[in-house]
Amino acid sequence: METDRIQPAQEYARHRTRRLRATLLALTAAGGLLLTGCSAGGGSNSSSADGTNRTGFPAPAVSSGGERNGGESTNQDGEQTSTPADKIAPSPDYLSTFALDVDTASYGYARRVLADGQLPDPSTIRPEEFVNSFRQDYERPDGNGFTVTVDGARTDSANWSLVRVGLATRTADDRAERPPAALTFVIDVSGSMAETGRLDLAKKSLDEMTDRLRDDDSVALVTFSDEAETVLPMTRLDGHRGKVHHAIEELETQSSTNLGAGVETGYATATEGLREGATNRVVLISDGLANTGDTSADSILERISNERRDHGITLFGVGVGSDYGDALMEKLADKGDGHTAYVSDDADARKVFVDQLPQNIDLTARDAKAQVAFDPETVAQFRLIGYEDRKVADDDFRNDNVDGGEIGPGHTVTALYAVRTRPGADGHLATAGVRWLDPDTRAPHEESGQLETGALHDSLSSASPCFQVTAVAAYFADSLRSGDLPGDPGLDELADRAHALAKQTEDKDVQQLAEAIDEASRMN
Repeated sequence: METDRIQPAQEYARHRTRRLRATLLALTAAGGLLLTGCSAGGGSNSSSADGTNRTGFPAPAVSSGGERNGGESTNQDGEQTSTPADKIAPSPDYLSTFALDVDTASYGYARRVLADGQLPDPSTIRPEEFVNSFRQDYERPDGNGFTVTVDGARTDSANWSLVRVGLATRTADDRAERPPAALTFVIDVSGSMAETGRLDLAKKSLDEMTDRLRDDDSVALVTFSDEAETVLPMTRLDGHRGKVHHAIEELETQSSTNLGAGVETGYATATEGLREGATNRVVLISDGLANTGDTSADSILERISNERRDHGITLFGVGVGSDYGDALMEKLADKGDGHTAYVSDDADARKVFVDQLPQNIDLTARDAKAQVAFDPETVAQFRLIGYEDRKVADDDFRNDNVDGGEIGPGHTVTALYAVRTRPGADGHLATAGVRWLDPDTRAPHEESGQLETGALHDSLSSASPCFQVTAVAAYFADSLRSGDLPGDPGLDELADRAHALAKQTEDKDVQQLAEAIDEASRMN
């Protein structure tokens, strides 16, 4: 990259500011301000578009070199994630685009590893999964789709702020109101699943989930070890719960782990039992330690691509075990139009399979993507914290053939940015939006919101408790991975803040976060 391309870009920004800022101001004028429970006045929403309205965001920019901004070149991406915090180059077009993600497995597995007295491998740390593991108080929409909240707070690092983009779906419907579900459970019964907290926990979880499902839901059961077998075809639960419980009770561990065969057979079983008008989903429960057959996520998913594309069957991955194949499970879920969670004990299992049942089996949005446009008059540099595996080329934000995230009712998605504002900057800071497809009609929709510099909280401690928890989780993830996030207070102070927030919010999840930070601090 030439020297003049990596400067704070004042000269370059002057040439492009008028066009970008005019678009942002037009959007700001069109949207009405709505306060949310966690934003403390920092968030805003605007009316949604039907996909043909192009006023939500600026068109994909052309760089000074004449090339369109894609997702491959680090000097062109809106997300600056691969350089130290003090060397983040501003994006030529000031856009950041990514597919939504509600995975939480990285955080759950990190907690398990820390509890066992070890520091997690930095390669398993995905900050967005730490951030998305906690409750948020974003305003919810009435129907399918999203609300958009944008707020922020200044850090102790000069001119650096944390900016939070929060997206929320409607609350989960009562069990009697959601569409029926057709769930194919694909269960790992390999030898490694014999360890306490693996197959035994999976069986208990499936029993509880079966009791929680409705009579008009359907369940199939596939097992895999060295080979895969359909032990229960798609079965309506009405009058057959005992049959399902019996099939679960009969599960026993065997030998090696042919995960590819399990996924392929699971999708074939789901396709055979496909129900129109229902949510058709494969639920994969495994430690992810594939050692036989096809062990490549790309190859496994290619083999079942027709079922995914033609029938819209999604994948929900549930990880178990102290030794866990995180990378394979995460890639399968991301590219399999789904998400992952990790369970280590009965409390985790109940949360995933009972408390969060509607959001883990139902859908309110398909192929959802977010795009954030930073104003070059007020923003010098920015960095998206996490989401490296979910980057989307800026000019593919409205390309509905490009994969996004599948989101269910009750979900919130949070993205946190480190943003360096220009000295004395005052005015519009960023516009954030989300685009998604209706899960039934596949019609595109958009929603957006914005943030002004004047709405930034003066410090993290003056922001809402929800914002503070988000910041603590992000700093914690960053400390386990790289430790270069601006304003990082260090693990000891993070632990103190987390304990204070746990007491203030009376949230057991925040208490667990504080305890995990304590463990990391002791080993650091």
